[in-house]
Amino acid sequence: MQAIANGKHVVTANKALLAVHGTEIFTAAQQKGVMVAFEAAVAGGIPIIKALREGLTANRIEWAAGIINGTTNFILSEMRDKGLSFDDVLKEAQRLGYAEADPTFDIEGVDAAHKATLIASIAYGIPVQFDKAYIEGITKLEASDIKYAEQLGYRIKLLGIAKRREKGIELRVHPTLIPAKRLLANVEGAMNAVMVKGDAVGITLYYGKGAGAEPTASAVIADIVDVTRLATADAAHRVPHLAFQPDAMSSLPILPMSEVETGYYLRLRVEDKPGVLADITRILADQAISIDAMLQREPEEGEGETDIIILTHICKESAADAAIAKIEGLSAQKGKVKRIRLEELQ
Repeated sequence: MQAIANGKHVVTANKALLAVHGTEIFTAAQQKGVMVAFEAAVAGGIPIIKALREGLTANRIEWAAGIINGTTNFILSEMRDKGLSFDDVLKEAQRLGYAEADPTFDIEGVDAAHKATLIASIAYGIPVQFDKAYIEGITKLEASDIKYAEQLGYRIKLLGIAKRREKGIELRVHPTLIPAKRLLANVEGAMNAVMVKGDAVGITLYYGKGAGAEPTASAVIADIVDVTRLATADAAHRVPHLAFQPDAMSSLPILPMSEVETGYYLRLRVEDKPGVLADITRILADQAISIDAMLQREPEEGEGETDIIILTHICKESAADAAIAKIEGLSAQKGKVKRIRLEELQ
């Protein structure tokens, strides 16, 4: 803010700063006629900000979904490849330097949510509203869920999602099942990738290194070049920070999670006895939730419990919440229902 007050342009890679304080920073910069450039703040060396703000300017953005945290993607890739537990892979990631000594911001989805907040603001011209984002990390994912997803033709990734809906914008970060044939499902290790769907261009994909000294420097220097090139331009004719002129910003709200619509992966641990499946399907039908696929594991000999995996078609989160609460109330259901959201990304 001091640099802006002094009439200086600013280049930053600090996504947490902009996700929380971006609105006031951009307003101050606009009033002072200076630029705040932040390409390195989202997806490291991938020029996703420039692509969204300038390259896709003719498009109405329908949705953007990205693997925008390399640490969590490395952990999920290792869990899938080696069948290891989350805790074991996290220790390995720390040893290799992919994860911080305190990895909370990464593994709890906060870092990805900072970046998704900025993507949503540029895609839809809404003020940055990090406090409205839904955030769920990968700490509760189990190796069995990754294995079951694979059997059903899906992979689990931590996605940052921004989606336009009639009544508002979905802004969420959570583990997500993606069909294994999608390019995004095949982004491995610490790499980042963002898929964007525009009404004119269709689906585009941006892939590369999301962190590290040189990819970050690549984006920072691109910003410095841009700022230098545009410094002499009339401030009113520069590309706005969030792609829309201040008087054309949208007042569309961020939707509460209960209004979100997506598919679901449900893992139930139930007693192996007649009638249980009928009870479960009746509960889902009562909430108008239709089943897309189902997997039932044969119990081991002498084992009285089994796993049932259900994939649902798209439904409202509030309906899924109600169904899960009723399923957990069944005497045959053991413990909590495991829920992971599902996106086809078509």
